[in-house]
Amino acid sequence: MSRLERARRDTRFGAAAAAATFGSLLMVAPIIWMVLTSLKTEEQAVSFPPALLFRPTLAHYRAALDDAFAGFALNSLLAAGLSTLIVIALAVPAAYALSVRPVAQWRDALFFFISTKMMPIAAGIVPLYLIARTLGLLNSLAVLVLLYVGMNLPLAIWMIRSFMIELPRELLEAARVDGAGPMREIGSIILPLIRPGLASTTLLCFLFAWNEYFLAVNFTSTTGTLTVFLQRFLSFGRLYTAQVAAVATLVNIPVVAAGWLAQRNLVRGLTFGAVK
Repeated sequence: MSRLERARRDTRFGAAAAAATFGSLLMVAPIIWMVLTSLKTEEQAVSFPPALLFRPTLAHYRAALDDAFAGFALNSLLAAGLSTLIVIALAVPAAYALSVRPVAQWRDALFFFISTKMMPIAAGIVPLYLIARTLGLLNSLAVLVLLYVGMNLPLAIWMIRSFMIELPRELLEAARVDGAGPMREIGSIILPLIRPGLASTTLLCFLFAWNEYFLAVNFTSTTGTLTVFLQRFLSFGRLYTAQVAAVATLVNIPVVAAGWLAQRNLVRGLTFGAVK
């Protein structure tokens, strides 16, 4: 490689790195601004031009933690966690039946699952509300778990199926020759091989349930999630900008931490195992 070609290559790499750095800064800038706003007083948070030099305060975090935050956080954790576990438990055998050992009319079943995501949630809110009221499930964690399962199950089936399709057929056939049944085939062979994809699917389902607001605000009141708790501070009569930023920061800490810890499996899963 000549010196000129090496210089051109280094220039391209440098430009790509600069573009990636700039894009990363654009993505993280709102989060940094939110955290900085949460450390200001309400007057500083709404001042214009923005106050760049200020004395940080944790008063808004103390107020949020003293105002039933723990109860709403527990509700969010239970609703998102339980619904995600149920979704994965149902999606794995469903994806198996739609890919490894396809059932009859599997294409129709696959289309039915994904077609449920095409209907606007606002269009189904009334019948869902009436059903929940009839069954006595309003303002309970059970209704949120059921709704989140229905919300995430089609996505999980499609994602896990896409990972199962990539498995070598020779390996599965060899397991069947050795006498492995469906349960052993799933537990001993398929699940270990699709672990990155399973981790990414689990994380996405948890994030969607954790961040969901529309269903939580319509089906619960006192037994709400953190997104409903955040609504308490949205008022036109008082300044709550810094307080909302503090609560939003607390709400985002668990999902950011989970994404950071699972980033390797998440990237490998979303790229079908291409990243080693």
